[in-house]
Amino acid sequence: MISTELARALRTAGLRWTPEPGDRFVLDPEQSRLVPDEDRKDVYTVSDMTIEAHEYPTGTILGFNGTTEWALDSVALQDALWLPAEGQLRSLLGDGFRSLTADDDGRFTVRARLRGGDRAFEGPSPAEAYGEALLALLLLAVAPPD
Repeated sequence: MISTELARALRTAGLRWTPEPGDRFVLDPEQSRLVPDEDRKDVYTVSDMTIEAHEYPTGTILGFNGTTEWALDSVALQDALWLPAEGQLRSLLGDGFRSLTADDDGRFTVRARLRGGDRAFEGPSPAEAYGEALLALLLLAVAPPD
C-alpha cells in the first residue's frame, strides 16, 4: 500500500478517483476535520455490501452501510484519500512502464519512459515505486515542454 503522503501528492498532481469495489481509502486528515482522529487512521475498502459510492448531482458520496462504522454515515469523496493498489498504479503508467526490479536490500525500482527518456523510481515496495513513477508522469503532463 502506498503512503498517505504519496497518495496526497498524486491527487494534488491531478490523479482522479472513480471509486470501484475493492478500492482502498483513508479519511484524509487534511480534508475531513469533522471526523474523529481514531477514524482517520483506518483504511477502508469500497464494497457493494459495506461502503458504496453514491453519485449525486452535487458529487460522489461514500456511504457506510450497516455496522461497518457506526460513527460514520457517509463522507464526501473529497474527504477520502484513495490508496491505489500496485496493479492500478502500474495500469495508470500505461505504455510508459518498462520494468520492475528488486535489489538485495529489499528496495524496488520501476523504470518508466517519460518524455522520450527512461527514468528510474525507487521505493520500499513495488506500489511506492509505481506511485513515484506515476507522480512524475502526472507532473510532466502539466509542465511546459523542455
